Amino acid sequence: MSLAAFRSRRVVTPNGIRAAVVLVQDERILEVVPPDKIPAHATVTDFGDAAMLPGLVDSHVHINEPGRTEWEGFRTATRAAAAGGYTTVVDMPLNCLPATITVEALEAKRSAAEGQCTVDWKAWGGVVSDNQEDIESLAAAGVPGFKCFLVHPGIDGFTMVSEQELRAALPHVAKTGLPLLVHAELPGPVDEATRLLEGADWSKYSTYVQSRPDEAELAAIRQMISLCREFRFRLHIVHVATGQALEMLRAAKSEGLPVTAETCPHYLHFSSEAIRDGKTLFKCAPPIRTRENRDNLWKGLQEGVIDLVTTDHSPCPPGMKLLSEGNFRKAWGGIAGISLALPVMWKDASARGFTLTDIAQWMAEGPARLAGCELRKGQLVRGFDADFVVFEPELEFDVTEDRLFYRHSVSPYLGERLRGVVKKTYLRGRCVFVEGEFPGEAFGRELRP
Repeated sequence: MSLAAFRSRRVVTPNGIRAAVVLVQDERILEVVPPDKIPAHATVTDFGDAAMLPGLVDSHVHINEPGRTEWEGFRTATRAAAAGGYTTVVDMPLNCLPATITVEALEAKRSAAEGQCTVDWKAWGGVVSDNQEDIESLAAAGVPGFKCFLVHPGIDGFTMVSEQELRAALPHVAKTGLPLLVHAELPGPVDEATRLLEGADWSKYSTYVQSRPDEAELAAIRQMISLCREFRFRLHIVHVATGQALEMLRAAKSEGLPVTAETCPHYLHFSSEAIRDGKTLFKCAPPIRTRENRDNLWKGLQEGVIDLVTTDHSPCPPGMKLLSEGNFRKAWGGIAGISLALPVMWKDASARGFTLTDIAQWMAEGPARLAGCELRKGQLVRGFDADFVVFEPELEFDVTEDRLFYRHSVSPYLGERLRGVVKKTYLRGRCVFVEGEFPGEAFGRELRP
């Protein structure tokens, strides 16, 4: 088979950033070599000063297909992913119909994905109130782990789980050896806070923040760490939004518990002080909190208490955001942004002294490890899939609708000036995104164990 050589003066490897050539054959990385070691028979593509990062991995995406393709779908979600430098996404189990809580539902998702995907994908299974007996069969069928909610997820068809229901499910989860991803908010503090807001103005963002207090997250994380200690399953806390949780997470890791955590670009970029009343595009759960809280989340990343960054790409039809009404209580909670996550993160990370090596660890290597594909995705090393993104870190651009690529062109980032431009994205050695276009047929596939 033909040998391809991809050269850059800034290749982001696990051992740092350096001038190098990535040699590709049969969809895999054959070797990463110095620029003067290109074999004579190789076809050379030179990216010059543009950086080459490993293809990003997003382990927290709501694709919503089958069943709610009018919200998003495999075709649009994976195109937006490729435009953002992602080459692997992992779908959350709740917003599709049927929810991915049985093997039958997983097979329906596989059928829906066929022939539509621009990038590779996996699908998490769900843990709900009554599917304890489906957990091990879902694992055998190929899901990389499970997701559950401790509070109402905002959608019917995917039930939250109580502590009693968790106790029935966790022996099965532990037996699989796969991670349980937890939306960590408990309903008690949310219900009490909402009760105290009776008669409040729900067009005010401050009202919404008060309705989802830090304590809802903290109590949930505290409970899950205790259960992790008891049942010894792999616990992963999704979208950590409160910096107050860092001390607990740090202590759990120091104790040797198998606990990991993620946060999202919107928690690291926005702050509650800058969100105007009525701007429901910013609604997500848990909510975006203060500047001080944002700084603490960055410290958690720096210290490794927070392991990785995912998008929680959660789109919906614009009407569900109630943009004209501006009611934070009624509007759908979720932020779509998979096509912009890399420049959002790079703008803020570079300003804080982080490097592209950090970005690769948080947005490629870490999520790949969580999703169980760390032996073939997330790094530019020998034997891995030839997934990479060509990135111009010095370029800036203003966010316009034509840069979004997902189904509905609404975003809280519209109008912002971001730093870093995705020029090209390669999946298994083939270009799947270049300058706003998606060349060739969709050949993304499910990654199975």
